Amino acid sequence: MKPWRPGPRVLAWLAAALATVLLPHVLHLPPWVLLLSLGGVAWYGWAALGDHRLPPAWLRAILALGAAAAVYATQHTLFGRDAGVSLLVVMAGLKLLELRSRRDAMLVIFLAYFLIVTQFLFSQEIPMAAYLFAAVFMVTGALVALNREGRSGDPWEPARIAGRLLLQALPLMLVLFLLFPRVPGPLWSLPRDAHGGQTGLSDRMEPGSISRLSQSDAVAFRVAFEGAAPPPGERYWRGPVLWSYDGRAWTPGWISSRGASGDELQPLGGAVSYTLTLEPHNQPWLLALDVPAAAPERARLTADLRLQSRRPVTERLRYRATSYTEYRAGTRLLVLERAMALRLPESGDPRTRALARELRSASSNDPDLVRRALARFREQPFVYTLTPPLLGQDPVDGFLFETRRGFCEHYAGAFVFLMRAAGIPARVVTGYLGGEANTLSDYYIVRQSDAHAWAEVWLPEQGWVRVDPTAAVAPQRVERGLQAAVAEGEPLPVFRRTDQQWLRDLRLAWDTLNSRWNAYVLGYGPELQRDFLALLGLAGLGWLGLGLAGIAGAGILVLLISLWLLRRGDGVRDPVVRSYARFCARLARAGLARETGEAPRTFAGRVAQARPDLAEPVARITSLYESLRYGPRPTEAATHELKRLVRMFRVSG
Repeated sequence: MKPWRPGPRVLAWLAAALATVLLPHVLHLPPWVLLLSLGGVAWYGWAALGDHRLPPAWLRAILALGAAAAVYATQHTLFGRDAGVSLLVVMAGLKLLELRSRRDAMLVIFLAYFLIVTQFLFSQEIPMAAYLFAAVFMVTGALVALNREGRSGDPWEPARIAGRLLLQALPLMLVLFLLFPRVPGPLWSLPRDAHGGQTGLSDRMEPGSISRLSQSDAVAFRVAFEGAAPPPGERYWRGPVLWSYDGRAWTPGWISSRGASGDELQPLGGAVSYTLTLEPHNQPWLLALDVPAAAPERARLTADLRLQSRRPVTERLRYRATSYTEYRAGTRLLVLERAMALRLPESGDPRTRALARELRSASSNDPDLVRRALARFREQPFVYTLTPPLLGQDPVDGFLFETRRGFCEHYAGAFVFLMRAAGIPARVVTGYLGGEANTLSDYYIVRQSDAHAWAEVWLPEQGWVRVDPTAAVAPQRVERGLQAAVAEGEPLPVFRRTDQQWLRDLRLAWDTLNSRWNAYVLGYGPELQRDFLALLGLAGLGWLGLGLAGIAGAGILVLLISLWLLRRGDGVRDPVVRSYARFCARLARAGLARETGEAPRTFAGRVAQARPDLAEPVARITSLYESLRYGPRPTEAATHELKRLVRMFRVSG
């Protein structure tokens, strides 16, 4: 039996739909995956158009097993987001090589719908959502073309029908989106690597780590203050606190996980309240204005005044917080804390250790030593740059005495090392500094390019005191942002380099739109749903009530759409039905109206009895209409012949 082969129109729609679905995966899947899948599409097109044979079953089995082995070799697993989507993409292309029936084509189309959903595992931004809506349109067009194959020669008919179907589905989609019961958390567990592409601040700081992050224009979080925002010099956003140094990198160490004891923080000024929307970064810490007064829900405040979430932040998180920008913290230093805050590697960086001894002998007390160290940064030819040179075996010595070129992690790390070598407890704090006011909306945007590192030293009767050695070298970094502190030609993000106000306004407008999308579409959870229902006067609905309301709303919409379609008349778009309706209208104007439910052949016989002169053309039109309407699928030539006969039909007398 000869296998089923689609016509050119179905093949074109199917190939275009698969290409549209696969295209976004270029951004995150290995190139060979897409090449193999598109190769299967091309192979099937060559076989279908040229009436060639498809590959035998043994070759298809080898290709499928080879593809699975290649996915395993590339991803080291067959499960998870990346491996699973790679396998689906490959199999979508190879499935075409066993396309021998209309049922197989339907399976390919349903697989394409599923592949559209998998793209949301990688991106949920507005441009991607718009693109995937276009992909749904293309796949629906392929579905229409497959089911209407041979009925019409109009190449745009699938596009028109697919467009109408999607427009009719939009109200139903909106009702289900608003009323479908929302539960806290996801309905199912995502793969372990579903959040692997999320980037942000790390809890490991080494030369170059923050400078690389500062070249990204991605949003880290947005914050809306209740009242006036603090001045730029007080907008330090506290993240990981780093205690341990191994000679190359700073890490938190075990002491950073201790819970707050209750006497660490003494406010010296007014509180600042704000709402922060944190982008997912797949790490357990939260950001807060330095320093937070208390932990938000489902988080805790550690002894080093850092906010710690119960689990990694893998979804956009919105929380309200209160902070103090003027405070005294940790005036009572525990023995273990002191030991950890003074700990250094046993050897390495001898010149820095000698400098620390020199500063200690020349200083009257610890605050005086801190001032002398900052004066050294301020007075010597240090340069603040995003492209510092590589450092050798003794990185602190190399930075302080040789290159003198570095970013904030170089200054913070070297300063803390110097303080510890001089006998002053110190630690590194990483986070963000500053933020851009969105003049089109009432919030600030803090980007990855605002990443920053500073130091904290412990002084008697003062506790932990923030010291930012970067401010001694480049004070404009604190007051005016990164772009004002680095020299021309540094690898800043594109929008950081431009002075065009209209480009800045355009970026802010786009960010405002993104913020609304994140808050009201992606963030439409149980709380927002309750607020929306309260506006409708349905605040008391539980899960059962919500489910019934959703079913009722969907049912009403389906009923309205059905009534609208019935009113328009079923088949009004069918050219065969439209031509016959025009034929019956001409006879009705001559007093020969067709009765409701009267069969075409019975009507033709009655017309022939009343008007023998019309018997022959009426019989020809009726016979052709019946064959087109109730026989095999109509051909384009026969449809045009019916149109011609009706157009030439005239009733005289």
